[in-house]
Amino acid sequence: MTRTLLLAAALFLAVAAKRAPSPLDGIAADYVHLTLEAGEREEGYVDAYYGPKDWAEAAKAKPRDVATLRTDAHALVARLDAVKPATLTPEDRIRQRFLTAQLKAAETRLAMMAGTKFSFADEAEGLFAVRPQLKPLAAYDPALAKIAAIVPGDGPLWQRVDDWQNRFVIPTDKLEPVMRAAIAECRARTVAHIKLPAQERFELEFVTGKSWSGYNWYKGDAHSLIQVNTDLPVRIDRAVDLGCHEGYPGHHALNMLLERNLARARGWVEFTVYPLFSPQSFIAEGSANAGIDLAFPGAERARFEASRLYPIAGLDPAGAAAYDRLLDLLHQLAGARMTIAAMYLDGKVDRSAALDLIQKYQLVSRKRAEQSLSFTENYRSYVINYGLGQDMVTADLARAGRDSQARWKRMEAIISQPTLPADLRR
Repeated sequence: MTRTLLLAAALFLAVAAKRAPSPLDGIAADYVHLTLEAGEREEGYVDAYYGPKDWAEAAKAKPRDVATLRTDAHALVARLDAVKPATLTPEDRIRQRFLTAQLKAAETRLAMMAGTKFSFADEAEGLFAVRPQLKPLAAYDPALAKIAAIVPGDGPLWQRVDDWQNRFVIPTDKLEPVMRAAIAECRARTVAHIKLPAQERFELEFVTGKSWSGYNWYKGDAHSLIQVNTDLPVRIDRAVDLGCHEGYPGHHALNMLLERNLARARGWVEFTVYPLFSPQSFIAEGSANAGIDLAFPGAERARFEASRLYPIAGLDPAGAAAYDRLLDLLHQLAGARMTIAAMYLDGKVDRSAALDLIQKYQLVSRKRAEQSLSFTENYRSYVINYGLGQDMVTADLARAGRDSQARWKRMEAIISQPTLPADLRR
């Protein structure tokens, strides 16, 4: 597609949004086109797109090669830097910050496509605008000791924990009704605080052969496909986890709000595309995980599961509170996942040693460890977006105050505006 057509399309969106054209509109349009073509060079790079169809068709028909995309990304950064913030409206200055961060991520990912090797920390910072501070694995030994105290017995701790958790596996024929009940409750708790588009909807699908446990494929027009991976038995706690994370107030809600508030209402075309390896994902994954405790604070989750989900699954609700305490302790091990991923990707341990460490510090079976490591091999430093992202969003919500409504208001702001990781530190 020619630059003239890109600018024309950007101008059309500005007019449709009933605002004056911005100096950033052409840059934003070129950024979308660059992202779509990068997606043709790496499968999975574009997580969602709901902009003009002819843009996607043009990218598919004649994508630039990686070398050209790198050159053009660098030129696009220079064009963006040349726009003086003083000449922009306050809203466009926010836009400029967002585009700058997204383009740095694009440059980093394109360099990786071309064969550049980064350290785990450098890669994470380049892609997600956060440099992870990794703890040594020994820092997680006290949490292991606490878990060992409540899961006594012989054999490796991972085996004892795995056996305990397997008491809470959802029978295959009960999985769909349990998931639908969990998602419905996640939605009800979210819409009590955040107004969502009237036409919002999703489909639920069960799949196999994936390295992830759940995925939201956003289709545009407030519509998502939520997939749940059933390669491994699904335990009862995953129902609320996935219902909030993939649905409400997680990915489904975030994408709907960005589409409605930014792409449609303001005509910010850069929000019609979502490159997976970008700061957008840090906010998306972090807010999706933090949204679980926001929707189900304290003991509310265990009470809901015991009263509603356990009966549907045919499980004994008497163990719900004890299982919830174990899950709280297991969350203290979340950071170990990043440390192990860094050790493995930086070549400090081999695959067999990495699997052993995952079993020891994540307390999972060998099959679950293999799935976890497969995710790391596929998505690399993306793993920081879950634990670190959750911690930073949770801390940001806490700064909003103790009042639940204040925290929900802050969550809505995080997932409906051009939020960057640096914004969570303020």
